Amino acid sequence: MISVAMLSKWHVHAVDYERDIHNSSKLNITHVWDEDKERGQRWANELNVPFEPELEKVLGNPAIEGVVVDTPTNMHKEVIIKAAQNGKHIFTEKVLALTTADCKEIFEAVEKAGVSLVVSMPRLTTNYYLYAEKALKDGLIGELKMARCRVAHNGSVPSAENPEGWLPAHFYNAEQCGGGALIDLGAHPIYLLNRLAGKPKEVSAHFDYVYTKEVEDQASVIVSYEEGVTGVIETSFVSHGSPFYLELYGTEGCLLIQDGKVELRNGEGTHVIEQLPKELPIPMEQWADAIQSGKTPSISNEDALLLTAVNEAAIQSNTEKRRITISV
Repeated sequence: MISVAMLSKWHVHAVDYERDIHNSSKLNITHVWDEDKERGQRWANELNVPFEPELEKVLGNPAIEGVVVDTPTNMHKEVIIKAAQNGKHIFTEKVLALTTADCKEIFEAVEKAGVSLVVSMPRLTTNYYLYAEKALKDGLIGELKMARCRVAHNGSVPSAENPEGWLPAHFYNAEQCGGGALIDLGAHPIYLLNRLAGKPKEVSAHFDYVYTKEVEDQASVIVSYEEGVTGVIETSFVSHGSPFYLELYGTEGCLLIQDGKVELRNGEGTHVIEQLPKELPIPMEQWADAIQSGKTPSISNEDALLLTAVNEAAIQSNTEKRRITISV
C-alpha cells in the first residue's frame, strides 16, 4: 500500500479525503502534520497515527510516498513544491494556487521531480458530466453557444446553532483563502465549463458581501470562451436548498441537468436520460493509480491552470469593475 501523510486539516474536505483513503485498497495514512499543532495532534490521535510537528521531517521521511495537501490555500505553493522536491506524490484540494504564475512554478517542480500531482475536481468524474461531454461530441444539441452552472449552499447563513454559519471562520480569511465563495465552491462550475465550453478568454465578475465578511459570500461570473461560447457561473454561501444546475444551450437543442437528473431537449423531443455513462474513478483513486501504475489521471495540469486563471481574472474584474482578458 502507498503510505500517505495528511498535511493539515484546515480545509473542510480533509475528512473526506481521509475517508477516501480508508476506503481504498491502495492507500494508507501513516502520519499527520498540521500548521496548527493542536488540531493536528487531535487528528493524529483520532487516526491512531503519529503527529509530526515539523513539515521538513515529514517530507524527509523516506517511508512516506505521498501527501494530501489541505493547508490554507496561500500555503499550497510552498508546501507542494517542497513535497515535490522531496520526491513525494501530491494530492491537493482545489485551487492548486492563487495565481497562474504560481501554478506554473508548481508544475515545473513536479515535472523535475517526476512525481504525480492530482488536484481534486470530483465533478469531472461524474456520470452527468460524462454524458454532457458525450452529448456535445455527438452533436445532440448542435453547436454549443451558452452554458450555465450553479453550485451553492448556505454555509454563511447564521442560525441558532451556528451564529456565524456552519463554515469554519477561517474560510473568510482573505489572506489564507485568497477569496471566498468563488475560489472555493465556485471552483466546480469553473472547471466544468472550462471542459465543456473550451478555453476561457475573457471574464467579467460581480461579488456580493451579504454578511460583510473579508471575502465574498456570493458571486456571478460571465466567461467568454475561445470557441464562441458564453458561460454563466453562479455560486453562493448564502443560498438555502439551492439545487446544482448545469445547463448547455445549443443551436439545435439544450441539455438540462439538475441534481443529477439529465434532460435532453432537441428536434426529437424531450427525453429524461436514464442510461448514463459509467463514472470514472474518484480523484483519490486516480492518484493512487498514477503512483502505482503510471496511469494518466483524467484531471490534468491544464484543468488546474485554467481554474486558477478564471479565479484570478474574476478577482481582478470585480476589483477594477471591468472585463479582464485571460492570457495563459
